[in-house]
Amino acid sequence: MIRAIRDARPLGGHAPIDVTISDGVITGIHPAGTIAAGEGVIDLEGRFLLPGLWDEHVHLTQWAQHRRRLDLSGASSAREVADRVADARSHAAPGDTIVGGGFRDGLWPDAPSAALLDTAAPDHPVVLVSADVHCAWLNSAALDRFGAGLPAAELEGARTSGLLREEAAFAVTRQLDAAPDDVLDEWVAAAAREAAARGVVGVVDLEMRWSVDDWRRRTAAGFDGLRVEFGVYPQHLDRAIEAGLRSGAVVSETVSVGPLKVITDGSLNTRTAYCCDPYPEEAEHPYGLLTVPPCDLHPLLARASEAGFELAVHAIGDGANKVALDVFQKLGRGGRIEHAQLLHDSDLARFAALGVIASVQPEHAMDDRDVAERFWPGRTRRSFALRSLLDAGATIVLGSDAPVAPLDPWIAIAAATTRSRDGREPFHGEQAITPAEALAASTRSLVAVGARADLIAVDTDPLSASGDALRTMPVALTLLGGRVTHAALPQLARS
Repeated sequence: MIRAIRDARPLGGHAPIDVTISDGVITGIHPAGTIAAGEGVIDLEGRFLLPGLWDEHVHLTQWAQHRRRLDLSGASSAREVADRVADARSHAAPGDTIVGGGFRDGLWPDAPSAALLDTAAPDHPVVLVSADVHCAWLNSAALDRFGAGLPAAELEGARTSGLLREEAAFAVTRQLDAAPDDVLDEWVAAAAREAAARGVVGVVDLEMRWSVDDWRRRTAAGFDGLRVEFGVYPQHLDRAIEAGLRSGAVVSETVSVGPLKVITDGSLNTRTAYCCDPYPEEAEHPYGLLTVPPCDLHPLLARASEAGFELAVHAIGDGANKVALDVFQKLGRGGRIEHAQLLHDSDLARFAALGVIASVQPEHAMDDRDVAERFWPGRTRRSFALRSLLDAGATIVLGSDAPVAPLDPWIAIAAATTRSRDGREPFHGEQAITPAEALAASTRSLVAVGARADLIAVDTDPLSASGDALRTMPVALTLLGGRVTHAALPQLARS
């Protein structure tokens, strides 16, 4: 364990400091030079010291799997995806399922089809998960293998398009989670180590599994690399209540129960986000999909609240956000809206008034900006309206929604503060927030006496760094409760 840090530079231009730590808590902050070198003392040599970072929305098991799947994130057409699948087939064992992820078909010049994947991999089931995770593209063999139990109409439609959306897609991706527990757990542990190397000390894990058993098993085996708050979904609420679970219930020193998570609509790229205005070119569901109507959402959230759960509602479209805010108002309590991506002007002030936190993923703005211009034209100033939310008094927290975006808060901070990536003009730069605001939305503590010693050290001042520098910010040290979880330099070796 680390007992002190020497020669650290706090943010904001303050004089260098030494910090003492005991039992995982900051016990003193002193002028630099107060603490002598010695065992358990780290000399930061003038590096910047700040609170550890949180990713407030991840799917940790899916992220761990995604890192080992066929990457389709750069594909610009259905044909290009099929070519990548054909190449993967040449390296696959007979009968193996080819699994890929990260495709974005909203702007493709050609349409996905089951036949296209059948030609690319005639002897292998193929399951490709969209970047927003709300859509899956399958070939005929995969529909045969994973389609049992799906509604007949959806399965029949997918025989042509190859596409499954929302709950049908989720049903397939849940079957892909069937790797042995020890394999999944090692993948998750590796993902946690990589997150710590980016300064992450905690995540809200909203995996769509019965996560209690997973985290009990992992912590029993020694997992302690991150603080984890894991969510519960409506299909597991009865089971959770019967087990005596509630938000804040402790599983281990670093793992606890998080919120009830409810998905009320889809996504913009899949054109299933529930919106107040119709999508152009969308005939089947012109306004998207409201998957949980108010008459079901209110009693569900009321029951979870009475059982002691915090509430998190997935809402991307402005229509879905309005429905969620209406239900929070009726409940008379706050919670979180996950994504809050497309908002109506009349709803901005309601977040603060109702005590509803906007849990947002700024990097999605970089991924969805062109899709928004096509499918949400004339309204994109209300897309990822972070500045407007803060100016209206709302609290925002930042996340990645990994695997939709990388589990790396520095990427989210860069997107929130620059509204740009790859040298493009800012996407509604008037909605940018300051680096200080983005850091506050990415941390849960302070460098202060009595705070947990969840701390990181970086070489560059993030308050003055460029967007590119923020995205690649080197992290020299990560401490979790005074324990080293990442050290990049020899003198910062693991204690």
